[in-house]
Amino acid sequence: MAADTLQQIEAWLEAILTEFPELFLVSVKIKPTNNIKIFIDGDNGFPILLCTRVNRKLYKMVEEAAIYPEGEFSLEVSSPGITEPLKLHRQYTKNIGRNIEIVFKDDTSKTGTLTTVAEEEIIIEYTEGKGKKAVVEQLVVPFDKIKSATVQIKF
Repeated sequence: MAADTLQQIEAWLEAILTEFPELFLVSVKIKPTNNIKIFIDGDNGFPILLCTRVNRKLYKMVEEAAIYPEGEFSLEVSSPGITEPLKLHRQYTKNIGRNIEIVFKDDTSKTGTLTTVAEEEIIIEYTEGKGKKAVVEQLVVPFDKIKSATVQIKF
């Protein structure tokens, strides 16, 4: 039932999100406690007003379909948050100009500014060396070499 339920919820979300083309589904998880956790992002963020609207529409659909007996489920709709790794091409594009840390599949890492997002790869810029010897380098990173990529916040 869980896989069917997951597919049904994803289908409902895709239908809801057609009303909001600037938004996109990142992930859906259903915990054994019937807690449905949904991450949605947007090209320009995911404002709380839209979050509330998506939540209400989906809650009504789940409730009306009576997937869970006696309405025993909870629903959380939110943006992935800054600590969550980037998963979708659209998330990379949205974060051009920001600092990201890439962990490669060999567990090495590199931090730099995301400058370009292409179909199969990204390009980051980073500074090598210090002072007068500092040189800005570019690194082309194929998506298939990335284990995870996370936006880094500077304070």
